[in-house]
Amino acid sequence: MPAKRVPPRTMPDRWEDSADVVVVGYGYAGAVAAIEAHDAGASVLILEKMPDPGGISITSGGNVRIVDDAEQGFQHLKATNDGTTPDSVLRALAVGMQQMPAYFDKIAKASSAVVDRRQADGNYPFPGTKTFGYVSIKEIPGFDAAAAYPFVSSYVPIHRAAGVRLFRVIEDNIRQRGIRLLLSTPALRLITDEAGEIRGLTAERDGTAIRIRARRAVVLACGGFEANPEMQRQHWQEKPVLNAAYMGNTGDGIAMAQDVGAALWHMWHYHGVYGFKHPDPSYPFGIRPKRLPDWIPGEAARADVTVPWIIVDRAGRRYMNEYPPYTQDTSWRAMATYDPQSMSYLRIPSYLVMDEPGRAGYPIVSPTFKSDSIAIRFGSVTSMVTTPPPDGLTRSMLCAAMSIPTTVPLILVTRTPMPPGASAGWATIWAISSWLGAGTPEPPVGGVTTKATER
Repeated sequence: MPAKRVPPRTMPDRWEDSADVVVVGYGYAGAVAAIEAHDAGASVLILEKMPDPGGISITSGGNVRIVDDAEQGFQHLKATNDGTTPDSVLRALAVGMQQMPAYFDKIAKASSAVVDRRQADGNYPFPGTKTFGYVSIKEIPGFDAAAAYPFVSSYVPIHRAAGVRLFRVIEDNIRQRGIRLLLSTPALRLITDEAGEIRGLTAERDGTAIRIRARRAVVLACGGFEANPEMQRQHWQEKPVLNAAYMGNTGDGIAMAQDVGAALWHMWHYHGVYGFKHPDPSYPFGIRPKRLPDWIPGEAARADVTVPWIIVDRAGRRYMNEYPPYTQDTSWRAMATYDPQSMSYLRIPSYLVMDEPGRAGYPIVSPTFKSDSIAIRFGSVTSMVTTPPPDGLTRSMLCAAMSIPTTVPLILVTRTPMPPGASAGWATIWAISSWLGAGTPEPPVGGVTTKATER
């Protein structure tokens, strides 16, 4: 935040507001913290800096991980964390995951919602994977997601998005309890006493600083820092990384916690995928590719899933499996390699290459965002990749579009005979109809296999 806006951390002479518990952030985490504090007998105030509630949570899939057996769940979590997280934290998480279906049943009553529960293996083949599943809100009578949240775009059509249904249930619980909420009210700094105890915070309301006393606790549930380029530069090796959905996550809670002496952990990692940059620079988000089904290492990828593209770096080389296990968390990682010879991240940007039959096979992108202005200005952004390539596409045209020299050996993907002379200077893949199948890979051409997915 600008230096001129930083208020003092010391105790004020007077408070403009107060509550037993002050929650900063109104996504899933903040809302549930507020509900639980209220039900434990506390008076609660929620502060949300954005004009609309939901945070990034409302754009999510809305499927919450559960376990049947907490001990098996703990063993799986311990393996996935590989010594980076205390056992006490992982055990608490596993117990909470076991209790989650009952919690959904509890909160669903406020909306007369229908709860869905299903088994779904953990994302990796570690001990306890079979105990995992999902719980979600299947249906809310009379709920129109598009009308209720016109500023939200999920990775599936909004009427199918369980994330907005879950947030509506949470909102109904907040309203039912009469929990106070202040929108457009960013928290600025925690307030501590002489002993260093947190006693409240300073927030901004209608351009004026207000001091809010927290008699029992302040809960910081205000998200990560994917919309803060400076924090990205400091904590993530690869750059740039495009924000996927929400401009409100600028690391405010992290900075406030550091200010009073909190330590940090796990700052290197984020959950994400490779995706597209919109050609209009005023569009602030990366655009996710189609959400492909997850699959587990050691098991075969689904034979019915076709991936009609390959990805190449700025030197025209293919370097990754475009459909890795648990794509939603792993597919970006191959891009994070620094190339010492070019002294750059040669894979940022990369280029996704497909032919016309592949492009027409299914919607290639799943734009996700939460923003009134973006919803009004851009509406659907899928037209970016649904327009056929121009007739007479030449090597020089493609090189210009990719901002690379014409001497770079490019890859042209086609399932139809190429026009005379089109192959000159290209490292060509003759992609016949079987190249997306599960059979024996075609012989490599120019060092690049014709299999879209190397399993």
